[in-house]
Amino acid sequence: EVQIVESGGGVVQPGGSLRLSCVCSGFIFAMYDMNWVRQAPGKGPEWVAEIKALGGVTRYAASVQGRFTIARDNAKDTLYLEMNNLKTEDTALYYCASEALNSRGQGTQVTVSV
Repeated sequence: EVQIVESGGGVVQPGGSLRLSCVCSGFIFAMYDMNWVRQAPGKGPEWVAEIKALGGVTRYAASVQGRFTIARDNAKDTLYLEMNNLKTEDTALYYCASEALNSRGQGTQVTVSV
């Protein structure tokens, strides 16, 4: 059974930082491209970042480019999202997902507020 569990969210002031983690099980994590997606209240899902299974190539949404960093530790079956210089518009439920497996976690809430 595929399981994806995110953690690390919280409340932070604008300009602050957070590091999200996503522990995966039930599949060979190293073989799958992984994504972070977010959904703000009243809005649809927004893709944030992707990291490829092979070579670790990354790409980012324009809205987070230069502020967020996606990474993976295949030995720990864990995906990360380092978020710096957070803005109020980054407030959302963040979840990690595998498109190939059509699976996602429950998400972790990030709130950026003064």
